Amino acid sequence: MIAYIDGKLTFKDPTYVIIDVGGIGYQIRISLNTFAQLQEGERCKLYTYLHIKEDAHTLYGFSDPAEKNVFLHLISISGVGPGTGLMIVSSLSVGEIQQAIVREDVRTIQQVKGIGAKTAQRIILELKDKFRKESPVDAAAFGAVSHNTNRNEALSALVTLGFAKNVAEKTLDAIMKREGNNLSVEQLIKFALKSS
Repeated sequence: MIAYIDGKLTFKDPTYVIIDVGGIGYQIRISLNTFAQLQEGERCKLYTYLHIKEDAHTLYGFSDPAEKNVFLHLISISGVGPGTGLMIVSSLSVGEIQQAIVREDVRTIQQVKGIGAKTAQRIILELKDKFRKESPVDAAAFGAVSHNTNRNEALSALVTLGFAKNVAEKTLDAIMKREGNNLSVEQLIKFALKSS
């Protein structure tokens, strides 16, 4: 798996970019949110997902790891392929997607081109519990995204260090409640290690 590509942006289109890395041009499909953040001719880093089919290997790129994470959650659902997942993250921001799923707002998800009522309901049914754990609804509506990414990275690190996942989750939630939501990954891990 190619985790990210870091190079010079040589071509930019609303649906894809070409990034030159050491003389090799990688064509990467992107969301409109990512498109808006890129400047042609500048160095850029995209977090990527490689989709392999019999007839094609397609790279999908995102300027933000949180957007990639939501995309991966979406395409894990039966009936939602990478094209549909990209359409969803192009139409709605990461925060809007999370809020719609947590609040079971079928209409917002259905507004995305190509998403019917049944698919919207399936997305909500399969992802609402995951997103409720990742993004409490009472958090500032769209500011929750960065601290949730930090929380998830800290959780992953703690599990790798040998913490039980449920214990690590409770510890991190307690730390964020006590210290606030603006802690870096390193600060979260240090507080968790001190409290254990």
